[in-house]
Amino acid sequence: MSVAAVIFDLDGTLLDSLVDIAQAANTILESHSFPTHDVSAYRYFVGDGLRRLLQRTVPKARCDDTELIEQLIAEFTELYRRTWNVQSRLYDGVPQMLHGLMERDIALAVLSNKPQEATRRCVEYFLATYPFAAVLGQQENRPPKPDLTGVREILQRLRVEPTDCLYLGDTAVDMQTACGAAVVPVGASWGFREAEELERAGAKVIIHHPCELLGVVDERGSS
Repeated sequence: MSVAAVIFDLDGTLLDSLVDIAQAANTILESHSFPTHDVSAYRYFVGDGLRRLLQRTVPKARCDDTELIEQLIAEFTELYRRTWNVQSRLYDGVPQMLHGLMERDIALAVLSNKPQEATRRCVEYFLATYPFAAVLGQQENRPPKPDLTGVREILQRLRVEPTDCLYLGDTAVDMQTACGAAVVPVGASWGFREAEELERAGAKVIIHHPCELLGVVDERGSS
């Protein structure tokens, strides 16, 4: 069964962005006299969109305070707009993986729970040399993953069948999205979550370096 396209999660899959996200969130929390968190804790705060990220970082007694969360969203968005690329970088092996997919004429797309503006900005800055046919972040009219709206929109744009598409991500939400859309879920163990989480959520394959994805593509093409 051949592979016609690969959909990528962004943060924790292509882009190691945890420090910039954590520092922006901690700065906002500190400005409100809330406790801050270690960078490692943000591995479990991210993945479900900005609103859920901030709800997880504030004290539990305030996580359902809609007015507060809306204020924090606005403040984080403004700060992150200025600090999103201070320490963020592509993971080692990502450029080689993307070049290999281009050589194989595989269509590329990004589907992220990061807000649309930030997703687009990151792709344009870090991945401008690669021909991503679709770059979708979270918008008001597009519910966050694991909702299937985004992945279905990408499949329609690329005109590929779900079974001819791989989805590479680093969280349970990514694997659930892939399974729900009947695309092939591939777990990235170098990202923000453990391989065990990815397996429990339905990953068909776990890879430990980006270039291993080329072997998955070639193996499916020869089967």
